[in-house]
Amino acid sequence: DESSGYESESAGGERAAGAGETRGRQRRARTAFTSEQVCRLEKTFQRQKYLGASERRKLAAALSLSEVQIKTWFQNRRMKLKRQI
Repeated sequence: DESSGYESESAGGERAAGAGETRGRQRRARTAFTSEQVCRLEKTFQRQKYLGASERRKLAAALSLSEVQIKTWFQNRRMKLKRQI
């Protein structure tokens, strides 16, 4: 499933109106991961389900993503695996 919609770090100043917004919080834009990024993330996930800080930092630098995006992707991927099982 390459339609990854994980949260981006850049809010971009845009406000999303609607349910779930409370007291001035802004929703972050969804990150559109490239197929190369998803492929590398999936390969890494197959080897290890949890990343330490140093692995997360290296992978983020290699993929031009933030550590928070990598952390969130792995959290979401583990939940996807749990749902499939």
